[in-house]
Amino acid sequence: MQVEQFSYDNRIVRNFMIASTIFAIVGMLVGVIIAVQLYYPALNLGIPYTSFGRLRPLHTNAVIFAFVGNAIFAGIYYSLQRLCKARLFSDLLSNIHFWGWQLIIVAAAVTLPLGLTTSKEYAELEWPIDIAIALVWVVFGINMIGTIIKRRERHMYVAIWFYLATFVTVAVLHIVNSFELPISMTKSYMLYAGVQDALVQWWYGHNAVAFFLTTPYLGLMYYFLPKAVNRPVYSYKLSILHFWTLIFLYIWAGPHHLLYSSLPDWAQSLGVVFSIMLIAPSWGGMINGLLTLRGAWDRVRDEPVLKFFAVGVTAYGMATFEGPLLSLKNVNAIAHFTDWIVAHVHTGALGWNGLMTFGMFYWMVPKIYGTKLYSKSLANIHFWISTLGILFYAIPMYWSGFAQGMMWKEFLPEGLLKYPNFLETTLQVLPMHVMRSIGGTMFLSGVFIMGYNLIKTAASGKLIANEDAEAPALEKDYVAHGSHSYWHKAFERKPITFMVLTILVILIGGVIEIIPMLTIKSNIPTITSVKPYTPLELQGRDIYIREGCVSCHSQMIRPFRSETERYGEYSKAGEYVYDHPFLWGSKRTGPDLMRVGGKYPDSWHYNHMIEPGSMSPGSIMPAYPWLAENDLNTSNTADKISAMQTLGVPYEKGYAEKAEADLKVQAEKIAAGLVKEGYPVDANKEIIAMIAYLQRLGTDIKLSKTASK
Repeated sequence: MQVEQFSYDNRIVRNFMIASTIFAIVGMLVGVIIAVQLYYPALNLGIPYTSFGRLRPLHTNAVIFAFVGNAIFAGIYYSLQRLCKARLFSDLLSNIHFWGWQLIIVAAAVTLPLGLTTSKEYAELEWPIDIAIALVWVVFGINMIGTIIKRRERHMYVAIWFYLATFVTVAVLHIVNSFELPISMTKSYMLYAGVQDALVQWWYGHNAVAFFLTTPYLGLMYYFLPKAVNRPVYSYKLSILHFWTLIFLYIWAGPHHLLYSSLPDWAQSLGVVFSIMLIAPSWGGMINGLLTLRGAWDRVRDEPVLKFFAVGVTAYGMATFEGPLLSLKNVNAIAHFTDWIVAHVHTGALGWNGLMTFGMFYWMVPKIYGTKLYSKSLANIHFWISTLGILFYAIPMYWSGFAQGMMWKEFLPEGLLKYPNFLETTLQVLPMHVMRSIGGTMFLSGVFIMGYNLIKTAASGKLIANEDAEAPALEKDYVAHGSHSYWHKAFERKPITFMVLTILVILIGGVIEIIPMLTIKSNIPTITSVKPYTPLELQGRDIYIREGCVSCHSQMIRPFRSETERYGEYSKAGEYVYDHPFLWGSKRTGPDLMRVGGKYPDSWHYNHMIEPGSMSPGSIMPAYPWLAENDLNTSNTADKISAMQTLGVPYEKGYAEKAEADLKVQAEKIAAGLVKEGYPVDANKEIIAMIAYLQRLGTDIKLSKTASK
């Protein structure tokens, strides 16, 4: 049998690890800053680029796509070459992938603080960057699939299954969720509106967690954990069951993010049912990982790599148990919109993604530098400070979230809300936010320790940029049908067939949920009194999006007595038909704004935006003084109206040409009213548009009584 000589590319692995570590520090540092802003609003600094609403999406994108994304590529490129016994398909594609991804991250770091955002969670980047993401992702896919095709190992190991599922599913999610109509290089409107947009977004949002933060890491777990413990994975058959059930069930679960919303009940119910079923494959993966460590627990005490892997896999199990738990309607009714969800997300992100990444880096760096880890003691310190950081972060947030959910719902014996002032419930939990920021700082400190340890490790060796390897050439398979040791091995020999089957499995749930929402009008009953936004209101809405107000305020009143007493009539699907994009929100740091229109005079909103504490003593909301200083850009008003008409918003024919005139009339009326109340402000300032939008919210339908703020 002919043995072929080749080499593994370790340079690209090293590059992705360096990028991941740098962006871990950047992303987590921003996370600590915004955590402190939530109890010390002066840290917003009174300038637009450092306000919470603009930094929050920067934090999430930096951690998910920069830190975790680069770590995924490092781990996949290292393991894939060794599983396939082949060098990566193309060194050129590897470098295009690396530099293209870093440029995308830099573009995000520039545009998000500038307020260039779609506002859609984990998909905030504007359309030119979305296109760049798709192109770079295709480069990654070609490189990966090309490597698999030229492999010298006949069977594709389980890790490769998860890598393929990650590639095809993320591509589908990103493309479908990014259908938008550009009106300039920096602004677009989503193709979908209201309820439809919400379903598509959380089909994407939930499965971005599933197929970007979960499936690739499961593949990495199946490779690195057995390697570190030096024994095969516990159960091959369980890995098959784990893979196919996970990718089939996960794609259905997105609607559980929209329980008690205006989404049709049938879609909510599908999300609940499939979320509950997800416990089985998720825990199947956790069990397979932990049982691979069987008989090696004495080594876990001594080896920091195994410590990181053991706790990381356990965190995965805990987070994937809690997810289905939160999809139960009675639990969701308390937890949704609260800090409980923040705790849940970070248990997975810090525990599963963070600790698995750290363990993987500690294992890979000595290998590709031909040396030993500089300091096991520092790695152990890193493990303990990270683990304690997670506990200091998550436990206060669980406490805070449960307290918030219960306070929002509590009534006095007289039938009145015990906490009618929403701000009181926010101020009650601020000590928990202080603890959260301490935990985040501890976790960030661990990254600095790791960075130092890995730099010293690299300095003690030398990068093996092209690691020599050899393996027999892959010959044509002449094995007779039916002689495979297990039926599934037939699929493992055919990467294209395997990938096509994967696509079919993940498409089923998405098609069944999304197509009816887009094509059957009865899912979104219209309301005749609901009219399109005026040009000034539309401009104000875009400012609201730019400033990230949706990060702290929801626009979705659920059909609970506690919410209708506090905010007014519960939300109807037909109220959102002209909302491109939807702005239902996922967290209430401040009160819901669905019915805020007409609740306060214009002067209240003016003062509240300039100095929130003047209207709401003790408020942690950042001030927005620049809104009273910046001139409203009306040069794109006609383009915005035309875009909305293209998307089906029923403005009269030719309205784009006279929209700016209508805008000025409404702006001058609001400004005149403010002047009369003693607040001299020009009609052409951004704050006028913001006030117009806020005063419009929830006024299209008749309201029930609204409790005091």
